[in-house]
Amino acid sequence: MFIFSILWWLTGNPFVAMLIILLVLYVLDLRFVRLLPDVTKPYRRWRRLSNLKNQLRLNPHDTNSKLEIARLHMEKHQYKEALPYLEEISTVMQDAPEYLCDKGICLLKVGQMDEGLQLIDQALKANPRVKYGEPYLVMGEAYAKQNQQEKALACLEELARMNMSSCEVYYKLGGLYLALQQKEKAKASYREAVEVYRGLPSYKRRTERRWALLAWLKSFK
Repeated sequence: MFIFSILWWLTGNPFVAMLIILLVLYVLDLRFVRLLPDVTKPYRRWRRLSNLKNQLRLNPHDTNSKLEIARLHMEKHQYKEALPYLEEISTVMQDAPEYLCDKGICLLKVGQMDEGLQLIDQALKANPRVKYGEPYLVMGEAYAKQNQQEKALACLEELARMNMSSCEVYYKLGGLYLALQQKEKAKASYREAVEVYRGLPSYKRRTERRWALLAWLKSFK
């Protein structure tokens, strides 16, 4: 309240004073907590997409650019838009576990469940820890939407057995357990996210802090 009063006195406008306080809090959150979304991320992602597509016009066979474009579309949940880029590089990347996983996830998200599951299974056989266990989470979500609870839980149990260092995965794991009415397992996943965060090196904590805090809040419900 004291800071607000000073800013009000300096600016002569209570709304400007409040806006300054909110802006400072937002910057501090981005720097130390990362609970709030980064409002600049959509622009940076759009800018990167534009640059990559310009590169493709100059070099239509640039595999790395096509893969990055596909992943940027996946970040935006535009799985249908990502698929054509993944299809174009299938000959070059067909044996890469992360590529197989990306394409499988896209196929799952657009409703091609059998083809998606087949590719994800292929990726997991090549590398059981591909994408830090995310494929098990995606498969669990797909099975849950199909009301195949036993298969969904089997995927989650497999994910839980992995020694992961991702607070985000544990947080999402807890959310899926909640959707399947497994409240105790959900709480255990949230607590595990917090424990994982405590054991992370300082450079890794910044990116995981948001998920650890959300998990900590969820663990009390």
